[in-house]
Amino acid sequence: MDPNKTAAKSVGLYLHIPFCRSKCLYCDFCSFVGKDEEKMRLYTAALCRDLAQYAPRLRDHTVDTVYFGGGTPTLLPPALLASVLDCVFSHYLISADAEITAECNPATADEAAFSVLRRAGFNRLSIGVQSANSDELRAIGRRHRFSDAERTVWQAKRAGFDNLSADVMFGLPLQTKESYLHTLEQVCALPVTHLSAYALTLEEGTPLCRLVDEGRVQIPDEEETEAMYFGGIEYLKSRGLAQYEISNFARAGYESRHNLKYWYGHPYLGLGVAAHSDLFGERFGNSYEIDAYISGEDVTEERSRPDERERKNEYLMLRLRLCEGIDEGEFSDLFGASFWESYKECLTPYLERGYLIRKDGRCAMTPRGFYISNHILSDLLDFPD
Repeated sequence: MDPNKTAAKSVGLYLHIPFCRSKCLYCDFCSFVGKDEEKMRLYTAALCRDLAQYAPRLRDHTVDTVYFGGGTPTLLPPALLASVLDCVFSHYLISADAEITAECNPATADEAAFSVLRRAGFNRLSIGVQSANSDELRAIGRRHRFSDAERTVWQAKRAGFDNLSADVMFGLPLQTKESYLHTLEQVCALPVTHLSAYALTLEEGTPLCRLVDEGRVQIPDEEETEAMYFGGIEYLKSRGLAQYEISNFARAGYESRHNLKYWYGHPYLGLGVAAHSDLFGERFGNSYEIDAYISGEDVTEERSRPDERERKNEYLMLRLRLCEGIDEGEFSDLFGASFWESYKECLTPYLERGYLIRKDGRCAMTPRGFYISNHILSDLLDFPD
């Protein structure tokens, strides 16, 4: 059974805005440096073209989350960004309580810009803070200072945004457990309702990966990074931000509904370069070819219809990212088999060592399990059920 059927009449929209002021040293996302306003105009026109073309396929669906990711969406002139959202409202049935998010880097918008976005219908911002330490920010190629992030958050709040998320990172060059906890303390002093805390990942081909490989930049060792992770969980809990996913923490009722759509395996449509979709049982994704996309060429570079085994593995991988874990009854309904009987030989050692917990018909990772989740998931997905 397809997990998408659990939310057959609601759908999320993801719109990729690939423009950035500069490329961070760790970044391997699809983004293009520079503020070419003519290209931005042509690109957003192409997004509106695709929004209109896909709308008939979703006429029986309600859009309950819209997410503008990047890149840096707020690098666009605010009226242009608002015009894309207006196109969404023009072509789709939007739920009255829809969560509508834009990613934002500090100092790429001001209070006046945020006011334009709020009036247009945006009601959530995800702000890339990353660190409160200037040396750490420079070491990863960020152009802002923490004072810029503070100002951005307060400007957004004054403009009417009550749902504000901050991204931070740990395991950065020059970072210690103490400096990471200081970052969390500084961010929690701001009116944020959600926080994402990501471990630095060295992606092949990025400048930071090369610098580390060449020994020109040092990153914290495993022991120090582990201390940051567990120290961060405890600190955020003490500040009322409960962990609900490996890297995500929220005040009650402020969990990211759009990201939960991915983790629950519910359908979503992604438009723009590098955007991916999972819709009507089919997955498809676009290339990075921005000029081809603007001109109207088909930039689809992958398309597949996952079979039941693939859907099952995806269900296991995504649900175990969540603190609530796997609902064993739901697993049985979806896949016609007992979760625990299928995987107990693989998972019992992790249960006995405190990496997993089984309670009230659910199986979930503990914080210790989250930290070694790649190992657990690798064993689970390779297990011959």
